[in-house]
Amino acid sequence: MKRILLCLLIVTSFTTAHANEKLKKQIDLLAGTIESKVIEWRRHFHQFPELSNREFKTAEKIAEHLRNLGLDVTTGIAHTGVVALLKGAKPGPVVGLRADIDALPVTERVDVPFASEVRSTYDGHDVGVMHACGHDAHIAILMGVAEILSSMKKDLPGSVKFIFQPAEEGAPQDEEGGAELMVKEGVLENPKVDAIFGLHVRSIGRVGTISYRPQSIMAAVDGLRITVKGKQTHGSTPWTGIDPITVSAQIIIGLQTIISRQTELTEEAAVITIGSIHGGVRSNIIPEQVELIGTIRTLNTDMQDKIHEKIRLTATKIAESAGAVADVRITKGYPVTYNDPELTEMMLPSLHQVAGDENVKLVNAITGAEDFSFFQKKIPGLYFFLGAMPKGTKTEDAPPHHSPDFYIDESSFKLGIRALSYLTLDYMQKHQK
Repeated sequence: MKRILLCLLIVTSFTTAHANEKLKKQIDLLAGTIESKVIEWRRHFHQFPELSNREFKTAEKIAEHLRNLGLDVTTGIAHTGVVALLKGAKPGPVVGLRADIDALPVTERVDVPFASEVRSTYDGHDVGVMHACGHDAHIAILMGVAEILSSMKKDLPGSVKFIFQPAEEGAPQDEEGGAELMVKEGVLENPKVDAIFGLHVRSIGRVGTISYRPQSIMAAVDGLRITVKGKQTHGSTPWTGIDPITVSAQIIIGLQTIISRQTELTEEAAVITIGSIHGGVRSNIIPEQVELIGTIRTLNTDMQDKIHEKIRLTATKIAESAGAVADVRITKGYPVTYNDPELTEMMLPSLHQVAGDENVKLVNAITGAEDFSFFQKKIPGLYFFLGAMPKGTKTEDAPPHHSPDFYIDESSFKLGIRALSYLTLDYMQKHQK
């Protein structure tokens, strides 16, 4: 009996694997067929971008496409998020696929026919709006994946939850948003998602390549605000007051020694940046106080806690030494984007198959941040980078993310569509019920 069961298991596994490979060939064919449509979608979203928590028209277009595919669509999640469920005909796991949909307060300089001319209000300022980080590409790629996998519904051993997430770049002041709010509102439940996959186009990655890293791949981001309080006086007699500007300068230097002299950088990288300083109104008045605003990036939770503690100690003691007072406020933002090691190892063959062994790169972590990390705190997740550097461009000349000159090669989208589809199929096959 055991021998018979073993033979049946071998035959079943072989049949399932064979069926899976047939579906992948179908994916490759369909990805080529809809590539032009995906590019058209991307150009539409690029031309008409919307800021975080204000992605109303973007969400409408996404939802319309998903409904036309016959999917079960829910809108208004985390303000403007769209979620669609594809129920496969066979029992199996639920795979989550995520794309972020918001744009940035950046005025575009790229000379393309579909350049954004949209303007809006951000933090009280009139700003240009641009998809300066590739979220328009993410939307279009996932819409393409939804169309392909929907056509295979009868062959899917499981379900797919397509998550179009708003406000990845951060919700407006005094608002909630993004992945954290989606999780809070139950996006990973009903049905419960077993694993989630996401990608990000990368303007410094060669087209045709995929970059990945198990464990920490992107940093936790925390906000830093230090208010240094001194004693106002005339600029000609600084000894009659307490100069918060000088104290602030010493604090800024002191913060950098936390990284260069007090942090074990062979373990993980870390960054403390002060990006804004406000204080004073005249050249001959030493002001009452100065405000420093910055960001903290860490790739290790224990290191994150230690750096926070040292920031408070450094700022308060430097201020105290001059007779000033430093009020330090640290607000936690996105956690570390952490690729589950077991899931990463399991799905790595899928990435190699879809891109070719020579095009799958193990990379160092980067100190950028991603709120995909909130999904990964709840369930196993894998997040990877899709090369999209314009062909003929040197890496050092590639337009950086979040800049007015950001530009990506649309020929990269086809690999993105295939990669997310392969990951979905292979995960389902490995966890078929």
